[in-house]
Amino acid sequence: MLRMGIANEALELFQQMQLANILPNSITMVSLLQACSHLAAVGIGECIHSYVVRIGFQFDVILTTAFIDMYAKCGNMMIARKLFDKMSRRNEICWNAIVAGNVQNGLFSEALTLFNHMQLADVKPNCVTVISVLPACAHLTALHQGKWIHSYIIKSGFELDVAVETGLVDMYAKCGSIEIARFLFDNMSNRNVISWNAMIAAYIQNAHAGEAMTLFNQMQQVNLKADIVSVVSVVSACANLAALRQGKTIHGYIIKSGFQLNVVVGNSLIDMYTKCGSIENSRQMFNKMFKTDVVSWNTMISGYGMHGQGEDALMLFSQMQQTDINPDYITFICVLSACSHAGLVEKGWEYFECMSRDYCITPKEQHYACMVDLLGRAGCLDEAEDFIKKMPYGPGASVWGALLGACKIHHNIHLGEHVAKQLFHLEPDKAGYYVLLSNIYAASGRWDDVSKIRTLMKDRGIKKMPGCSLIEVNNKIHTFVVGDESHPQSEQIYAMLKTLAREMEDAGYVPGTNFVLHDVEEEVKENLLYSHSEKLAIAFGLISSSPGMPIRITKNLRVCGDCHNATKFIAKIVKREIIVRDANRFHHFKDGSCSCGDYW
Repeated sequence: MLRMGIANEALELFQQMQLANILPNSITMVSLLQACSHLAAVGIGECIHSYVVRIGFQFDVILTTAFIDMYAKCGNMMIARKLFDKMSRRNEICWNAIVAGNVQNGLFSEALTLFNHMQLADVKPNCVTVISVLPACAHLTALHQGKWIHSYIIKSGFELDVAVETGLVDMYAKCGSIEIARFLFDNMSNRNVISWNAMIAAYIQNAHAGEAMTLFNQMQQVNLKADIVSVVSVVSACANLAALRQGKTIHGYIIKSGFQLNVVVGNSLIDMYTKCGSIENSRQMFNKMFKTDVVSWNTMISGYGMHGQGEDALMLFSQMQQTDINPDYITFICVLSACSHAGLVEKGWEYFECMSRDYCITPKEQHYACMVDLLGRAGCLDEAEDFIKKMPYGPGASVWGALLGACKIHHNIHLGEHVAKQLFHLEPDKAGYYVLLSNIYAASGRWDDVSKIRTLMKDRGIKKMPGCSLIEVNNKIHTFVVGDESHPQSEQIYAMLKTLAREMEDAGYVPGTNFVLHDVEEEVKENLLYSHSEKLAIAFGLISSSPGMPIRITKNLRVCGDCHNATKFIAKIVKREIIVRDANRFHHFKDGSCSCGDYW
């Protein structure tokens, strides 16, 4: 705000100079253009440009660079580039301005090209240049060029600059070289909060949320105060890991640090509690927010949808319509998704139609995919297929993918084969589509076709993502895969499963061997079912927590039908709530039933 005030004051002083017929000099003009940059006042900047031309002011390197910088920061790269191209003499400052301007405006390829041209023009890049160009390498995942710049940095002696080192950490992380990023971070000559943020974000970008949490804790140990970027990143890590206890600890830190009033932090906490399975805490956070924006409402509506509380999602959307915050296209994705999870077909149609009619929002691919998912889950496969045919443009992978998922739920082989062909053409390397078709065949006992799909995947070098389940116990995340025996308490875990198996079968549970997608004997199928990752995680949760405490599981794939049925029995036998977050939604198991009403 201080900068804004000074910028406004500078423009007012310029007006007074004109009224007093005092001609400005080069320093005055540069200051004025900096003020325009701070205010993003491109209109005023253009007036100053016209004034300078009209009075015949000489354009030197410094003044032209100031105009380039002003136009770039105001988003007008076309004029900035024209001014740059017309310059008869260029120094490293004007090159830096045009390179940085391209990066700031998302023109990353152009920025790298200019960086190369700068060297061909025998202008030596300096510290500012490499700090500007490294984000371009990061966004383009141009690792080869990034490594060349790293080599140049070492040769030029820039590697001891904290901003340069941080830029390198960020570049390597975004190019997927997380080990190099960590090596550089560990060997930095000096670290500030931006450096720590870059490394924490690096772990989250590369799906290492646990390491991000560990690094945040280390940041506290060295007495470096986190900023808003830090806490939003680490809250995101807690959300990804479904680490509720750690999330609550971070929430306490946020309150003590005074960050809770920030709307971005508040939104991240709503998201974290939702993804950790505590929709009640999400709503409490939403209700306590001093200020909300469209993201706040979208996150809360989406949360209700994920937890199968479709009516609550729609009620909240109705409340949103009474505020001065207008829904955006993401709001309707959240609303339609909530309708899909709850099976609210008529409501879904109503909101799909009102989106364009009442809010002038043109449906996007995601909205069509939500409608296909809604219709497909409800068993309206013919209607879903007809809906796709009437789309104003060709359906993409998300639309066909939603229909293929519905074909699996309702065992429609003929349509499933047709849809799978479309997906194999659109995204030939995505394993999930092959697995879905294979599962459709397996459920119908067509083992030869299952074998053909597996051979096709092998020939194309496509590997299925292994299923895994996570559980947080005593602030530590434990991971299980099917048949896992690597856990230190593996013996106790399997002993608990045997005990549960006897009690479940006495209560009427029958293993759903039809969910085993392998052509093996029934006894082998039953053994495979009992060693599924979510059952192992639940058993570990039971032996590692106090009686009556809820058990929270996160699974990276959709929960299988047998595990869903078995968990209902387990929840009733042990008299605990078991909350499972799978790839699609949340399931709250309690007293022998699930919140999804067996509709997922």
